[in-house]
Amino acid sequence: MNITTKMITRSALILALAIAIQSVRMPQAVTGPLINTLLFIAVATTGTLSGVLVGLFTPVIAFALGIMALAPAVPVIIAGNIVLALVFGYIKNTYLGFVAAAVAKFAVMAVGVYYVLPLLVSINLPPKVVATLTTPQLFTALGGGVIALVVLKALKMLNKNKELQSDN
Repeated sequence: MNITTKMITRSALILALAIAIQSVRMPQAVTGPLINTLLFIAVATTGTLSGVLVGLFTPVIAFALGIMALAPAVPVIIAGNIVLALVFGYIKNTYLGFVAAAVAKFAVMAVGVYYVLPLLVSINLPPKVVATLTTPQLFTALGGGVIALVVLKALKMLNKNKELQSDN
């Protein structure tokens, strides 16, 4: 993988947008799909590494800024985000890729909160947090996939339009 200035710049812009979205402190039903949209767009436009990096830094920064208060949830969210980026990057920009990545994220996060944290590090998250980090994650990731699909199609149309204009 060749890391270019363009890749770093795009990744930084996507991360900045994600931080701005998180900073508004909207409900999870709004913020979740938007952050997942950005993860999908990072992978689709810049590469899997970009999605992984954005997925790594968004929960860390959210915790550092006090947007998310529960430290033990951070690694679970990081793992879910990274798996989403890796699965989507592997399957590519297909409907199957969006769905598989969303399901994989949900599965990793559910295993994290139900088994990994309690069994390996003896942390039991409050039931409300467990509920937030499981089933809603599937729906926010699927919602993010739908939004990303629309945005990516629009970007593709804009690029075609730009190419047609430059040919004239």
